This record gives sequence, structure tokens and C-alpha cells, in this order.
Amino acid sequence: MKTILPFLCIVLMASSCKNETVSPAEAQEQRAKEIHERVITLDTHCDINVKNFTDSLNYSQDLNTQVTLPKMEAGGLDVAWFIVYTGQDSLNTAGYAKAYDNAMAKFTAIRKLCTEIAPDRIQLATTSDEVRAIQATGKKVAMIGIENGYPVGMDIANVKKFYDLGGRYMSLAHNGHSQLSDSNTGEADGIWLHNGLSELGKEVIKEMNRLGMMIDISHPSKEAIKQMIQISKAPIIASHSSARALCDHSRNLDDEQLEWIKENGGVVQTVAFKAYLNTEKNDARSKVENEVAKRVMDSMGVTWLERKEVRALSAADREQYYEAYVKMVPIKNAKVKKMKDLPPAVDVGDFVDHVDYLVKKIGIDHVGISSDFDGGGGIDGWSDASETFNVTHELVKRGYTEDEIEQLWSGNLLRVLDEVEAVAKRLQQQP
Repeated sequence: MKTILPFLCIVLMASSCKNETVSPAEAQEQRAKEIHERVITLDTHCDINVKNFTDSLNYSQDLNTQVTLPKMEAGGLDVAWFIVYTGQDSLNTAGYAKAYDNAMAKFTAIRKLCTEIAPDRIQLATTSDEVRAIQATGKKVAMIGIENGYPVGMDIANVKKFYDLGGRYMSLAHNGHSQLSDSNTGEADGIWLHNGLSELGKEVIKEMNRLGMMIDISHPSKEAIKQMIQISKAPIIASHSSARALCDHSRNLDDEQLEWIKENGGVVQTVAFKAYLNTEKNDARSKVENEVAKRVMDSMGVTWLERKEVRALSAADREQYYEAYVKMVPIKNAKVKKMKDLPPAVDVGDFVDHVDYLVKKIGIDHVGISSDFDGGGGIDGWSDASETFNVTHELVKRGYTEDEIEQLWSGNLLRVLDEVEAVAKRLQQQP
């Protein structure tokens, strides 16, 4: 018996080891899950609609928007920068007043989510220390970015108002030239309003430095970006842009601009926006999907519009169109899934191709991640916040270490925020 028992133990152990053997792919996925759990995942660009921040309809529910608390929890997205976005309109007193009201409504909505709707699940942060402290409690983190400085109007005091409400980055233009800055859209017709920044725009850059608000260069023109970097005493960010060398779109950054950002110490938040990642794949796939979308919209009694046509709508009509569009998307997606022989979709692999390029071009210290969810962003594999893990998984597949993944997801952006705050403290101490 003494000789048989040890033999049986060895057989059982061998059998047990054989049953527990995992494939390299399974081991890699498990490692990715562990990394995803440990690092702070931060997305710098998630648009909002104030209608989804009410007592009866809000982000505590699983709405058909790309970002909600249930989706963030399911996908392990820790930090969402909710966006105070205002579309470009007339450069006059009435336009500025309307834009200001829109901005204030969005500030109020975001703060309401954190203080009234779901304070047990999400909290507003304005510093990197607050991000880490909130995340450590298990809550999700909200931060606020401002897309388009148009609501500032002609009153620079509004920059401080927005900062005091929690705004920690701002771009000075969107689609169309603002009173502060030219937009990248000027490339289409060669018409510029300021040849970069207006005089007020230059003062706004200085005020953002003084307050500790990050300067966002996504959307302004190349000349405006150059002037921002020349004026700024702090690092800048591109909150949602990708590499122009891989996808020739005016919203992306060319190699010269990337070098400016590297020298400035800033960070490029690579964006998961199909049209900015792979034009050829996007065009082929969109041609098919848009035909399906048009039929769905037609069944809803809504006329399909191209992006340029949507931008030409009044703010009220644009919002109404987007409401119909959001309802259409899941119906369209369900129909597309049943179709065969579709052109390949722009996916997480295409997204990380841009991350790879940026890392090789300007270094791991200057690259981050953004989605532009609920503002046109979303790709196959990262179509909403619930699929956030897939980005980490792809990064692990590409050979990025845990430290590098932490940098990409949040470390670099929070480092810039810290440096911007440090510059502000120095400026405020000057006589």
C-alpha cells in the first residue's frame, strides 16, 4: 500500500494539471483582464444630451446611449470626461448668449448626475488626486471638458466661471470658426477668419494657463494650434484626434504637429472615430450601413442627412435629428448583424494601429485614449463603454506592458493635468 498510494497521487496530480492547462490565448486574455482591473481607465471625450440627466431618464439606467453607468461598470471604464459641447453659430450677442445658456445647462446636468441622481455610483473630480481617491472607493469618476470656446462669448471672465464649475479642458473652436480661433474646417475652402487665433483667443489661452485649465487642440486649425503651443506656458492636449499619416483627415494631426506636441510635453488622446482611423474601410462599410440606416430612418418618418447637412441645421433641429438618430442606431445594427458578406468594419485593431504609430513617432509618454462616444465615435469591438476591456486586450496582444497600458489609459493625461496645475500655481504667485 505504501508504494501504491504515492503512485496514485502522482497520477491524480498529472491528471489535474492536464485538465487545468490553458491555451496561450486564454492566458493572455486573463492577463489582460487582471491589468484592466488594476489600471485606471480614462476616456477624455464622451458627449452628453441634457435630456438624459433628469430624475426620470438618466445615466443610472441602461439607456441606448453609448455611455451610461451600467455600461461603464460592465466594461470597466473608470473615468469619463463628459463634454460641455456647443455647436458653432453666429458670432453675435444673441449667439453668444444662447451658447452660454447651453453650456450652463450641460454643466448643471453633469453635476446633477454626481450630486443628486447617482452620488453613490459616480463623483465629480477636478484633480488627479481626486480621480485616484474616488476610483479607490469603487465609484466611477466624472470629469468635465468643454468642446468649443464659443460660449465664452466676448467675456473672458466666463473662462473662470467654467473652471469653477469643474471644466478642466477647453478647445477654442469646433466645426466652424469661432470668435476665438479658426477651425480645421477651413481647410475645405481655404477661408480663415483669424489666420489662427483672434486677439481674444490669445488672451483666453493665457487665462487658461493662469487658472489651470488644459488647452485642447482637437478641432482648431493647424495655424491656431501652432499659436496655442507658442503662447502656452503649460503642456496641451488633443482630447480626441488620431494620426494623419495613417488617415488623411483634417481632424487628425500630421507629423509636424505631433512633434510640436512632443516638444511641448503634451498628449494626444487617440480617438475611436471610424472616419479618422481608416478611410477606405470606413467608406466601404458605411456605404452599406448607411443604406440600411436610411431605410430605418424613413420608416421612422425622418429624412436621412449627411454630416454636413446636420451641421447646417439650427440647434433645435439638430438636437431633434440626433434624438431620432440615436433611436435608429440599435435597429440598424441589429439588421446589419444579419447581413452576409459585409465589408470589414473599422475595429479595435485599426484603433490600436494609430496608438502604435503615435507611440513610435512621439513616445509612450505622449499618447492616450478617447472614444468620442455619443458624438459620432465608436468602432467594432469598442462600440460603447461596455466593451472597454477590448482595448486593453488588444494592447496586451500588441506587447504593451502593464506600466505602458496604465500610461495610455490615464497616466499621461493625468500627468499633463498635474503639470498644468503646477504652472497655474506659479503664474498666480507672480506679482
